[in-house]
Amino acid sequence: MKKIFFGFFILPLLWLQVQGVTIASPEIAQIQVESDRAPITVLDRLFTDSAPDEKWFDPLFLEEISLTDIGKILEQIRQTLGTYQTVREAEDGYLLVFEQGSVPVQIRLNREGRIIYLLFQPPIGNQILSWEEIVRQLREFSGEVSFLALEDGQTIAHLQSDRPLAVGSAFKLAVLAALKQEINQGNFAWDEVVKLKSQWQSLPSGMLQDWREGFPITVHTLATLMISLSDNTATDALIALLGRETVEAFSARNRPFLTTREAFILKNPDNQRFLQQYRAGNEAEKRRILAAARSASLPQVNIFSGNPVAVDVEWFFSSRELCQLMAEVGDLPLMSVNPGIVNPKMWERVSFKGGSEPGVLNFTTQLTDRKGRRYCLALTWNDDRPLDEIRLLMVYRSAIAALQGN
Repeated sequence: MKKIFFGFFILPLLWLQVQGVTIASPEIAQIQVESDRAPITVLDRLFTDSAPDEKWFDPLFLEEISLTDIGKILEQIRQTLGTYQTVREAEDGYLLVFEQGSVPVQIRLNREGRIIYLLFQPPIGNQILSWEEIVRQLREFSGEVSFLALEDGQTIAHLQSDRPLAVGSAFKLAVLAALKQEINQGNFAWDEVVKLKSQWQSLPSGMLQDWREGFPITVHTLATLMISLSDNTATDALIALLGRETVEAFSARNRPFLTTREAFILKNPDNQRFLQQYRAGNEAEKRRILAAARSASLPQVNIFSGNPVAVDVEWFFSSRELCQLMAEVGDLPLMSVNPGIVNPKMWERVSFKGGSEPGVLNFTTQLTDRKGRRYCLALTWNDDRPLDEIRLLMVYRSAIAALQGN
């Protein structure tokens, strides 16, 4: 696996789906480091030497990611957070301290002191920002931003919260809401078993794209994989089982409601004819084009590792709509399997779904505190160029910190 996946599409530098940037060789935690100081020394060297050296990494590690990409990740952290200052031990690993913030990090070394596992978690700003300052910073982002913070359904802060933007895999909240409705009406059951079909196969993220046809799997497992791993094949399976029109009832704007496979096919440079026809067509014509393109080829995943690709072929929701969907499904236990960038120990309950492709990034989180107050934070950024994911993470974490200070 040369690239690192997030949500519906691929980001070339950061995997943010679970906690942060994860880079690891297949054999991870079998070897204990003899010296407690060794990880600190190695981390310090990553940010004080001019460039990473292959001698610092286990060979299996470098089969997963190149030195060039490692260097880009380190440079992106420096550009966002300023001058590196020091590294110190933390509760769950180590803390890299920079001029404008800190980065929690986990690292494991082999017996020779070479890196076999490296996890950069979302950065932490040096200051707790006011809501006014958070909104001010978001106004400075290029492109378009939609942001909403709610407390028990009441608006705390917002910026273009009713503006629909492309949200990547966050659209899967609508699929889950439709599934919950159908289960409540007795049309499906969580423990119902279905068999995987080849026509549901999509591209990563996820794991089901590699499973054989006919493999039995429960509806609950499909939903859990769709949300926690943003599994695209699981998503397309649920859309097929529910029926496109059932999902469309939860999003009048997105008609026809695309499967991930259909979106990938339309974005494939080899399928330009279908893309042009789809763009020019009305709703009925688009449905006919999708039927005609059903057997067209999927692209190589590396086409999503650079600049935005046909971002008009997407799913469009406002921040307010995402919070409404989260209110429908946030109490489902599967919504808490992946807490996103939030520390679940700080909250009574965390429900999360995000999404991205080049030029698109979203985080949507529902939080319940120890006093029973319920919050929703939805933040989407669209631009016609690759996004500074770390910059958006800094602002989003500031918003979470502002909620904790309530």
